[in-house]
Amino acid sequence: MGALLMHDLWEFALLCFTSLFVMINPFGVAPVFQSMTTNMSHQQARQVALKASLTAFVILVIFAILGKFIFDFFSVSVNSLRVVGGVIFFMLGYELLQAKISRMKTDQVDDIEGYSNDIAITPLAIPVLCGPGAIANVIIFMHDGETLLQKLVLLSVIAVVITINYAGLIGANRLLRFLGDSGNKVMMRIMGLIVMVIAVEFFFSGLTPIVRDMLKIPVS
Repeated sequence: MGALLMHDLWEFALLCFTSLFVMINPFGVAPVFQSMTTNMSHQQARQVALKASLTAFVILVIFAILGKFIFDFFSVSVNSLRVVGGVIFFMLGYELLQAKISRMKTDQVDDIEGYSNDIAITPLAIPVLCGPGAIANVIIFMHDGETLLQKLVLLSVIAVVITINYAGLIGANRLLRFLGDSGNKVMMRIMGLIVMVIAVEFFFSGLTPIVRDMLKIPVS
């Protein structure tokens, strides 16, 4: 029984990590971060990366804890969020499969000529790191976590992914040089494929109960 519980816990943790990692996409964020901090010193860029990462962590934790209450207040079901999240993930996965940075992110980052010294919160933390996909992810996984241990695992996974992303940001130059243009595109395509698979799972896991309720089909 204990071994089965640990297996389910590791499976849940792996799913959370994989999904959130590809949503935040450190490989896609690195070139954006580099372009935004080109004229900064290493210390300044490091401070921006730290503030952006901490802000993204706080936002994701807040939505993980309070997201369900917000949706309940507006009478929005988690299954509806799964369907919408699945569509968002699929679109993002398709763009990654084409080795492109999400259009939503690019549009936000292109208009940064007059940005102030503090760019960590916007656009880096929101929406580059903390986009709709990542937010929907943590809300869904927090709802799916049946035990307190699973919910704590999700919060730990958020911390781990944000830490990895922070390390990727401060080492963006080395990372991009190491991967090269071709390597970066290969990694983005692999993550895009994973995102699309997760998107299909989310979409149908949300659509199935909605259709069942519409047709008054009893749960078997």
